Amino acid sequence: MRRLLMVCLIATWLFPVLSAEADVHTTIGYLEKVVPPPPVLSNLDPIPGDLGLAGAQVGLSDNETTGRFLNQTYLLESRIEETEEGFLTAARELLKLSPYLVLKAPAEDLLKVADLPEAQGAILLNAGAPDNELRNKSCRSNLLHTLPSRSMLTDALAQFSLKKKWIVWVLLSGVHPGDVAYANALETSARKFGIRILAKKIWEFDADMRRNAAQEVPLFTQNFGDHHLVVIADEPGDFGRYVAYNTWLARPVAGTEGLVPSAWDRTVEQWGAAQLQSRFEKAAGRSMQPIDFAAWAAVRTIGEAVTRTGSSNKGVVRDYIFSEKFELAGFKGRPLTYRRWNGQLRQPIPITHPRALVAMAPMEGFLHQRNDLDTLGIDQAESGCTAFEG
Repeated sequence: MRRLLMVCLIATWLFPVLSAEADVHTTIGYLEKVVPPPPVLSNLDPIPGDLGLAGAQVGLSDNETTGRFLNQTYLLESRIEETEEGFLTAARELLKLSPYLVLKAPAEDLLKVADLPEAQGAILLNAGAPDNELRNKSCRSNLLHTLPSRSMLTDALAQFSLKKKWIVWVLLSGVHPGDVAYANALETSARKFGIRILAKKIWEFDADMRRNAAQEVPLFTQNFGDHHLVVIADEPGDFGRYVAYNTWLARPVAGTEGLVPSAWDRTVEQWGAAQLQSRFEKAAGRSMQPIDFAAWAAVRTIGEAVTRTGSSNKGVVRDYIFSEKFELAGFKGRPLTYRRWNGQLRQPIPITHPRALVAMAPMEGFLHQRNDLDTLGIDQAESGCTAFEG
């Protein structure tokens, strides 16, 4: 009886799709621009060579699992390029094969692809660039974002900090462009949620902190005055790891080190996430990272829209993605949807330390007139994005 009930439930769920056209084939492109990482003090955490691509491949496998029941097939065409010329050439070639293209590249390269004549009307999914400006005045109507923006991450941290009554910060930032952008996002989030930044300091040391952290960091942090939290802006992972437990005053550390807000972390295990983690580890031989999750979500976005509409037509797929019906099961306890004004995927943000999930933002009590997930990042009233209007 239990098995019969399950069959009936599955049939009920699939019926609207099965009534649509059969034998649907969907090709999805994956394009990456290789960016050499900056030198850092420690190489304990090497960047996987398949970062992003591995997530897209698991997303494809998940699409195929559903597609087998619906006469739907999927193909992933991937290209990895090192030069700007090769990157744009590959983009043109992939767009001839498919209107769906997952991109892992710096913001300036994303915009060059989005502005190609071949990309007009396509659905491009940004899985690698957290730049706020891509979701703001530099937005493009054909560019969606499955990776959270920096402001979504820092707003999540600010909400948690406010909940804990850690309302006085000191900010340590590196000099890498990503550090500066992350530090700016932290300052914006602090203003947004009424947090005081007592002091800011730029980390410009080039000493070997593996040997000198116990001497250098206390001196670097001794004149800050009383504060609740040290926030770190160190996206390449250079100096931040040496700050915790070495500050002049014993204070928690957060940001890019310590207590970290991110798109995804291996410590997320609830809401079925353990199954996704297991599938990814079996396929890639390592833990899923934030860019892997973003690439997985990008491929699954297309798969979910094709599954629900029974069509691989780009117009039908786009309309469905931005409709009230679209929901992506993202293993974060909430359905994920897209913001209609800038193409950003709404999603809860896990806040973790290296061994456990601490909280999931948005935090309880932070309300919004439409969707409390919109308390994270640039809200519609604040947005300078006009490309999605009309």
